[in-house]
Amino acid sequence: MINGESYKPIIAEAAKMAIGEENIYERVFIFELLKDKNDPNAVAGAVGFSVRQPKFYVFKAKAVLLATGGATLLFRPRSTGEAAGRTWYAIFDTGSGYYMGLKAGAMLTQFEHRLIPFRFKDGYGPVG
Repeated sequence: MINGESYKPIIAEAAKMAIGEENIYERVFIFELLKDKNDPNAVAGAVGFSVRQPKFYVFKAKAVLLATGGATLLFRPRSTGEAAGRTWYAIFDTGSGYYMGLKAGAMLTQFEHRLIPFRFKDGYGPVG
């Protein structure tokens, strides 16, 4: 069985070694993308705040990758909520990335795909 939760620490450690720990900002909530003043079709940075400390961040970037996940909380997998917190049905995939992308002028495509967990007796999974 593949549990994505166990891969996160391994990947995080590899990222820290590759780009340097001083270049990683954890627990920062990004709420606004900053447009490039020279190119109206480009994003030049982001604005956010720490969820643990009273700090405000403004990031400048050559490229921005918006990888916030989907909007899995629109529909619940089961009435008991037992899948909440799974990597494939994360409770923090709120759809905020869709909003930020739209607000920055991105064309969002391929929204016809929707995760529907496969259900079978005494189980469920991300294969639907």
